[in-house]
Amino acid sequence: MSDGGDERNGHEKVPSRQRRRFEGISSRAYEHPADRSALVALRRLSGFDTVFKALSGLLPERSLRLLFLSDSVRVSDAQFAHLNDMLRDACYILDLEKVPPMYVNQDPQPNAMCIGLDDPIIVVTTGLVELLDEEEMRAVVGHEVGHALSGHAVYRTILLFLTSLAVRVAWIPLGNLAIMAIVTALREWFRKSELSADRAGLLVGQDLRASMRGLMKIAGGNHLHEMNVDAFLAQAEEYESAGDLRDSVLKILNVLPRTHPFTAVRAAELKKWAESRDHQRIMDGHYPRRDEDKDTSVSDSFRQSAASYATDMKNSKDPLMKLVSDIAGGAGDLGGRVRRGFGGFGAGGGTDTAAGRDTGGGKDGGAADAPRDGRPDDEGTDSRG
Repeated sequence: MSDGGDERNGHEKVPSRQRRRFEGISSRAYEHPADRSALVALRRLSGFDTVFKALSGLLPERSLRLLFLSDSVRVSDAQFAHLNDMLRDACYILDLEKVPPMYVNQDPQPNAMCIGLDDPIIVVTTGLVELLDEEEMRAVVGHEVGHALSGHAVYRTILLFLTSLAVRVAWIPLGNLAIMAIVTALREWFRKSELSADRAGLLVGQDLRASMRGLMKIAGGNHLHEMNVDAFLAQAEEYESAGDLRDSVLKILNVLPRTHPFTAVRAAELKKWAESRDHQRIMDGHYPRRDEDKDTSVSDSFRQSAASYATDMKNSKDPLMKLVSDIAGGAGDLGGRVRRGFGGFGAGGGTDTAAGRDTGGGKDGGAADAPRDGRPDDEGTDSRG
């Protein structure tokens, strides 16, 4: 896939087609604000690296490395050479000096992950390799290299370990609750880290439509002629804005056990970032450098994270987020807003004597009488890395 050039640490310096290279880029350039603030804080903790290296003996990392080495195919010039070229190209574009080992594992489920403490490894399944075309796969490889550059593999390994530990101590009520609280927080961070890695995949592939197609095919399978990117993005818009407060609560319950955002939501988030000024500045060569990472302010990163959440809440079309935003803004008639948000708490009419108005079948309370399509609560799982 590469067409010549000097070599450094085993990967050639020229990608398969002309793509912009981001020399010395810091992962802070593409990280979601919530992901970035957590990473900056962890990196600044004194002794952080020492602690996690000490923990590595307790983690299943060594076992996983041996497992993939013995029961998967290691990508190289001799095996899955096209994936090897993509991997070297991705490391060249993001200026990752050490190319992570990459394995193809026999599994019909489309999946990819980056795990490991000191030396991350990338694993992709045969289901994913068979599903995606070259440019779609390039974005996935860039996604995983983005995880490696950010150091996400460290925290994902910890998450896998804690999830396994929670199962083992499930019989201890307080112990299990404490671990699951940590796991829940880690999952929320990891969902944001997936948005970061999607952005890294776009920086590597530099083809938004290919990134969109890849996410759409992961959701709907290898039937591209039956699908449409714009219609897929419209699903995300409908998901965010449709329904009432009951749907908002169900969305929260559905996403809590997941390590990944829903696929349509990921596509919409990536498109929004691709159209942002931040992305354009990176493409123009204006981005933070990793040699400046040590000088990054933790407090500034947390402020940016808080501002991002506040902006998302303000601009969200989700009924619950709109209600919270209204409360924060001092909006009046809170009780009426909550009743209308939940469809009036029932279909029967009634009179709000405190406010002196009808809350049943009038215009304001009419949502209670409107039938809703009953859809099963399908949480689903998504282990895609």
